[in-house]
Amino acid sequence: MHASAPLVVSALVLALSTSLIAEAPPQDEQPRFRARVDVVTIAAVVRDRHGRVVQTLTKDDFTVVDGGESRQIVEFQPDANGPISVALLIDGSGSMRQSSSNSRRVGETLLALLNERSDDVALMSFDTRLLTLRQFTNDFRQLRSGLSEVDTFGATSIYDAIAGAAGLVDEHTRKRRAVLVVTDGSDNWSTYSPEEVAWIASAIDVPIYVLAVTATANGPSDLRSVGGELGDLARATGGDYFAADTETRQAMALGRVIEDLRHQYLIAIEPAHTTGLRSLEVRTRKPALKVRARQWYAAQSDDD
Repeated sequence: MHASAPLVVSALVLALSTSLIAEAPPQDEQPRFRARVDVVTIAAVVRDRHGRVVQTLTKDDFTVVDGGESRQIVEFQPDANGPISVALLIDGSGSMRQSSSNSRRVGETLLALLNERSDDVALMSFDTRLLTLRQFTNDFRQLRSGLSEVDTFGATSIYDAIAGAAGLVDEHTRKRRAVLVVTDGSDNWSTYSPEEVAWIASAIDVPIYVLAVTATANGPSDLRSVGGELGDLARATGGDYFAADTETRQAMALGRVIEDLRHQYLIAIEPAHTTGLRSLEVRTRKPALKVRARQWYAAQSDDD
């Protein structure tokens, strides 16, 4: 990839996030940090070696590394059981024709796990285009009817679709949010690379979760498989990748996604006084615990 690509993506993210901060409705925001515009917020999920969510940590249990340097945590809030916004992004390309029943089942299971009184969902599909079938709503009857409207035809631009869906989620809400992608994982049409999409979604703090619903001949047998470039993309945003080619695996994966979104730690640091993409790493002082959080943010110099 060209060396200037991070700077181009950073400029795009900065322009997008600056405009959306002003437009986000107050009722949709996460718990507020002081001087919110002047801090970088990070939603972190912590699990133990058995995969169980850990909810008892304090600020002193965490460290944040920004561009290789340890940074002071200026705000910290455990955040559990709040409302969720999910963009359900279903692969509607021709390669998914034999898996359309899997996609509908994932949608139905997701809605069964969510709370219609507090959570909302948007339904989107893609081939070479990103299509919004239902805007964000908590009317789950509308969403269920939309699941039957997903066509399977044409080529696949999964990376472009994820970038577009992440931007729409960021525009909709500042609360717990995610893009949930249902796909076979193949891409033959995108203009964005996986790495560029990882930068975009990570920098605006929209985690990407991928459910790969088609079996591969030599694929891994465990639920949380590596997933290649698509798996790397998901994990760079604080999300995850799941091999979910059976009904049982789909239910298990969706349960983990909802559990992630319900149980987060909200961490804030002051941004670096530079312009461009900055790497992030959130750690705990307890080696047995694993943290997932976004790996990038877009910094902007005071002189810009």
